[in-house]
Amino acid sequence: MQTPSPESSLPLPIRPAATVLVCRDSEAGPEVLMMQRHALSDVHGGSYVFPGGKLDAADALLEAALHLDAASTELHARLHDPEIDATTAAALHVAAVREVFEECGLLLAHGLDAEGARQAAALAAQRVPFNEMLGRLGLRLAAHAMQPWSRWITPVNALHSPGKRFDTRFFIAEAPAGQEALHDDHEAVLCAWLRPRAALERYWAGEIALAGPQIMSLAHLARHGSVASILAEAQGRAPSLVRPVTFEVDGVRVAAYPGDERHPERLRVMPGPLRLMLRGRRLEPPGGCFDELLA
Repeated sequence: MQTPSPESSLPLPIRPAATVLVCRDSEAGPEVLMMQRHALSDVHGGSYVFPGGKLDAADALLEAALHLDAASTELHARLHDPEIDATTAAALHVAAVREVFEECGLLLAHGLDAEGARQAAALAAQRVPFNEMLGRLGLRLAAHAMQPWSRWITPVNALHSPGKRFDTRFFIAEAPAGQEALHDDHEAVLCAWLRPRAALERYWAGEIALAGPQIMSLAHLARHGSVASILAEAQGRAPSLVRPVTFEVDGVRVAAYPGDERHPERLRVMPGPLRLMLRGRRLEPPGGCFDELLA
């Protein structure tokens, strides 16, 4: 069978998106914020995901000099992507912050106390647009506090969410102090702080649903003992580019990642298994053993 190319024909438009792995320390180790999508959601319905969503046109209209804590050129350089311009790079950072606020109520902004967070939530409840809310409250987004972590581009024949493709930038951020994560009761039905390994164990037991990018991201985070360690890794490398390829082996659907023998990009870009195989309703490493996720 011929190996598919990650740059094969693209019958579906690829939508730019951003998501944030919001982390906090606990006595048992770092936890990451996850939300369960509404069962009727057209993307990962019922699954546990990190807060995030599509880039909106308004994200590029925010006045960077007033409402961002870093120049657009600096934010562009951090993404290591010469194919986009600085305005788009800044907009992706804005989208990341906006989506976390809209979906989980956490606002990554400087000098935001409990009263400011309450006012922001009240304006959002009145459907005041995000950019206008920032202007009314005079807030500057903490874009610099988010570290680019990875970039996932949906393959043509994805194992999940068929019919949609995304080019998603994953960021890492420490949870803002003094704010409480609350689901929006629209796109999400709950928010939960989970240790990465515990989330994977729940997935393995069939208690929660996860897609490939979430599984691999959790497996990566599980190798760290603190939020500081996660941020230090992110600061020390360029975000990994992951373009899965999908195919079948003996009737089993497979998603392969860079470094796999069937993937045209031979350099491994992240820890964890090099492929996941869809057996029944569960994505598993080739050997079918949970410990392979963390090996």
